Amino acid sequence: MSPSAPPSALRLRGLPKASLPASSSSPPSARFPHHLSMSASSSRRPPPLAATAAAAGTGSGASPSLLAADPGHRDAVLLAARGAMANCLGETSLHLAVPGLRLAAKGKVRDVYESGEHLVLVTTDRQSAFDRVLASIPFKGQVLNETSLWWFDRTRHITPNAVVSSPDKNVTIAKRCSVFPVEFVVRGYVTGSTDTSLWTVYNKGARNYCGNVLRDGMVKNQKLSANILTPTTKAADHDVPVTPEEIINSGLMSKEDFDEARSKALSLFAYGQEVALENGLILVDTKYEFGKTADGTIMLIDEVHTPDSSRYWIADSYKERFSSGLEPENVDKEFLRLWFKNNCNPYEDAALPEAPEELVCELAWRYIFLFETITNTKFEIPKTQEPIHERISRNVAQALQNL
Repeated sequence: MSPSAPPSALRLRGLPKASLPASSSSPPSARFPHHLSMSASSSRRPPPLAATAAAAGTGSGASPSLLAADPGHRDAVLLAARGAMANCLGETSLHLAVPGLRLAAKGKVRDVYESGEHLVLVTTDRQSAFDRVLASIPFKGQVLNETSLWWFDRTRHITPNAVVSSPDKNVTIAKRCSVFPVEFVVRGYVTGSTDTSLWTVYNKGARNYCGNVLRDGMVKNQKLSANILTPTTKAADHDVPVTPEEIINSGLMSKEDFDEARSKALSLFAYGQEVALENGLILVDTKYEFGKTADGTIMLIDEVHTPDSSRYWIADSYKERFSSGLEPENVDKEFLRLWFKNNCNPYEDAALPEAPEELVCELAWRYIFLFETITNTKFEIPKTQEPIHERISRNVAQALQNL
C-alpha cells in the first residue's frame, strides 16, 4: 500500500537536448494475473542485456551504454512516450465512477480505495521524490504495477502477499490487512542523494545508522560487506530513519513481528539481487512494506523491486566505472533526482521547475527497459488513446462484481 495509506489499508531524436546528470526459479503460480500471462499478453523477447553484453564491454564511459543497446526499440518507446504525455494518469476519482468504492488514501504514487474486505490499489503515473510529486511519466503506473505483480508471483516461496487479482494494467486488488507503519529499507551499497540515503548520512560522519555499524574509509557507490536493513517510519510528510530497538520500544511493532518481517525483507532482497544479476543488473537498494492479517499472517504488500522503490545499476560497467570515480549507469529515477537537485532546492522551494520533456521520456524508457530486462518479456504499450481513467473505472467495476 502507499506509505500514506491508513493502518487498515494495506529521450529521442528531435527532442530538445537536456543534460543527463552525470535465478533461481520458483514455480509459476496458477494465480498469476491474467493480463500478465506469458502465453497471453506478453511475448517473449531476447533479454536486452544478454545479446549485447559482450560487445558493450566495461569501458569507463566510452563504451555504448546498454540502455541504448537496442536503439530501434528505444526510439519507438521514446516516440510512444512523447505521444502519451497528454494521456498520463495523474489523479483518480474511482469512488465517483464505481459504485461501492470508498477513497481511503492518496499516496505519492498510489491511490487506495476500499471495497468490503478488499483494497483497490491504483498505480498512477505520478513521479515522486524528495517527498513531493515532480512530474507525470507516461506508462509509469502500468510498469510499476506489472513489475510488482511479476515479483509478487515469484517470491511466494519467501513470503505470502496480499494480491488477489489485477483487473487492469494499472490496478491490483488486494486483501485488507493492518499495515505496519515501518518501511523496511534494505541496502547493499553506500550510495544515494536524498537526505536519508546511506551515502548522504555517511558522508556527514555517521558511523552508526539505524543500528548498523559502518566502518571508516568507504566511498560513494562502494559495495557493503553485507546487506543491511535501515528501516524508516513516517513523520508528517517525510521518512525518519529508526533503529530496530526504537521500533519495538515505541510499540510500532512487536519484537516477534519485526524479526519475522526483517528476515523476510533480507531474504527478498538477496533473491532480488540474484535474479537481477542473472539479467545483467545490480539491485542496489529497495524498500518493502508488510501487513498483518486477522489470523496473524505477515504478508508482503505495496510494491516489489520496482524502479520507484529500488535502485538498479548496469552490472557489466559497475566495477570499471567505480574504479574510475564515475557514477554507475543507473536504471531508475536517480538521474531525475539529480537534475532537480542541480536546478532547484527540491526540499524547500515552493514551486519546482518543470521537468524537461526529454528527461520525462527518458525515464519512461528506463522503466520499460527495466521491466523487459528483468522479466524477459516485451512491455505492452497501450494501443488506444482511450482515457486511462475511463478504462480503469470500467475494469474495476467489472472485477468487483465478480469477487
